[in-house]
Amino acid sequence: MKNLKSMISKIWLACLILACCPSVAVAQAITERMNENMVTVSGVVRDQNSRRKLEYVNVYVPGTNIGTVTNSDGAFTLKFKDPGGKVYLQFSYLGYSSNQVEVDRLASTGNEYFLSQSSYRLDEIVVSPVNARLLVEEAMWKVKQNYNPVPSLNYMFYRETVQKRNRYITISEAVTEAYKTAYSVGGGTARDRVRIKKSRSVASPDLKDTLSVKLEGGPNLVTFVDAVKNPDVLLDFEYMDMYEYSFKDFVTIDDRVQYAISFKPKPVMLDFPLYIGTIFIDRESLGVSRIEFSVDMADPDKVTRMMLRKKPASMRFRAQDLTYLVTYRYQGGRYFINYVRADFKFRCDWKRRLFATNYTVVSEMVVTNRVDNPLESITYRESFHNSDVLTDRIMDFYDEEFWEDYNIIEPTESLEEAVGKLRKAIDNSTK
Repeated sequence: MKNLKSMISKIWLACLILACCPSVAVAQAITERMNENMVTVSGVVRDQNSRRKLEYVNVYVPGTNIGTVTNSDGAFTLKFKDPGGKVYLQFSYLGYSSNQVEVDRLASTGNEYFLSQSSYRLDEIVVSPVNARLLVEEAMWKVKQNYNPVPSLNYMFYRETVQKRNRYITISEAVTEAYKTAYSVGGGTARDRVRIKKSRSVASPDLKDTLSVKLEGGPNLVTFVDAVKNPDVLLDFEYMDMYEYSFKDFVTIDDRVQYAISFKPKPVMLDFPLYIGTIFIDRESLGVSRIEFSVDMADPDKVTRMMLRKKPASMRFRAQDLTYLVTYRYQGGRYFINYVRADFKFRCDWKRRLFATNYTVVSEMVVTNRVDNPLESITYRESFHNSDVLTDRIMDFYDEEFWEDYNIIEPTESLEEAVGKLRKAIDNSTK
């Protein structure tokens, strides 16, 4: 049997290196350069009834591989070449009806789009006993027929932020490319690689923010947390006996009925934590469309031992929460990796200080375009290695015209405000 502890450790993408050193700041003015034949569409997606802003909604151009997701404020911006005719956008969200809207119509409604909660076919479903464990096994056996059967080059936008209490101290962003081999039963990511095209970062110059929080292999999030292709993390057949599976409900994604299957660890004696969450499986194809999961925090010390790389001797560290979200976009009868997010909360205190400090680290990335059967892959030499830290390598990929025509995850209002404050602090510190 494989070394389970080794396989599980691959998912710790928020591996931390805690060191007593000042943060390095790189300030940059946001510039945007658009080609004349490009179309830019911005908007906010809301619930039809409550008018609540909807986060992480898939937004894409039908018939293409171009897309993005809404941010926590429900906002999005999408850039694409003008096709010279009518242009439509497609919106897709868990539990809501999927619809297309013409771009001109979207603009005429004040850049707001409303989604209605869906009861599509759910009332017609005859609920019979569901063997949840068997459904998960069948979904993994059908990986080859439900996912990309050929290699692909995925264009992505990546962002990672660090908050000290409620204040941002580091914000890093990158345009990346990920080469992924064909999906197959049993997975395999040995030849999957990520490279950085462009990046930028802004960090607090305050000497009080001397706790440097660094994420190892952050942009490689798309490789490790793609649990369908890398099942070692929680979907490997050999390890399913360590979990209890149960059927929760039927829901819809892209107007397709999904099984919502919950899972949690069995009471087994291990020296490392397992996971709790929900797997969404297409009722018709048995393709996994979405996975929400978090680390079992029943034993925080166990989580801390797994997460922490190193720290000053006088500092105490305690993990509080670690959650993941992985979504797949349904396109042409198959599912493709779409959006990945990791949220990590922890607490640090110093033996001679009275109060502890709470930190939140968030990493997220969205696939904005895809080319199947690319002419070239990504070599090991040019790839971003798992031991690399993006904030340490910003200047290797720094580009003052960062945005250009790339699609991104639109920054939230709070993030834009935080960038402004950090830049102001940097300017003041250099005077």
